[in-house]
Amino acid sequence: MTTELDRKTAVVTGAGNGIGRAIATGLARAGAHVVVGDVLADDGRRTVREIEQLGGSAVFVGADVSVAEEAEALIATAVDHFGGLDILINNAGIGGARLRLHDLEPEDFDRVIDVNLRGTFLCSKYALPHFLAQQDGRIVNTASTYGLIGAANAAAYCASKGAIINLTRQMAVDYGPDGIRVNAICPGYIDTGLGRRGPTLSEDEFVAATAVREKAAGMQPLGRQAQPAEVAAVAVFLSTDAASFMTGSIVPVDGGCVTTFNYGEASN
Repeated sequence: MTTELDRKTAVVTGAGNGIGRAIATGLARAGAHVVVGDVLADDGRRTVREIEQLGGSAVFVGADVSVAEEAEALIATAVDHFGGLDILINNAGIGGARLRLHDLEPEDFDRVIDVNLRGTFLCSKYALPHFLAQQDGRIVNTASTYGLIGAANAAAYCASKGAIINLTRQMAVDYGPDGIRVNAICPGYIDTGLGRRGPTLSEDEFVAATAVREKAAGMQPLGRQAQPAEVAAVAVFLSTDAASFMTGSIVPVDGGCVTTFNYGEASN
């Protein structure tokens, strides 16, 4: 435990698993009170228990960030329970169906946009009045390398993450004069056990999907997947005063993935 974020309060969405869980525990290690938001109650409460075991303080709120009333209640809990709000981590997201655009059902496209992009908008909308009142606040949005480049069979996901990247820049312009910093991280291949996709796959599908990810990650400059804690460390940094002159920054945490055109097997 450190004191970098002592007496600060953070809301982390999608904090029941993977990157969100690592960010929530990382913020707690830095001294912040944490509101753990997720649609998965058991997973969210597990994150709270882990934070409490570290000696931190946290509370779970079940929330679908694409629903305005639930996003508003999530933000309100931080103020009601801990007395304020200083940090918002917009991390909740879904991948959607792995299909080319013409095969994608409209409702599937809409759901990815609703959770990933609308959720970021809604949580920010309800957090910003608190930040404006104190002339201080830090927002970190979880985008993706898929928001920086094209990727096969990921139309909705790429669209949502690309939009989050430019929304981050736009918010930085609007709210920088008010002392509010808005940045985004772009994770690459992260070893999250395929996150929420994992439980929906058969054992054979899970093994195959994991092998594909590991092979793709192996072709990146650092040659491996990251651990969630490595991404969380960047999000925590952006939430501290150490990043006081950073806003509108789009920070890849991807092992060099987007820095090079990777020829893969063609170069062998």
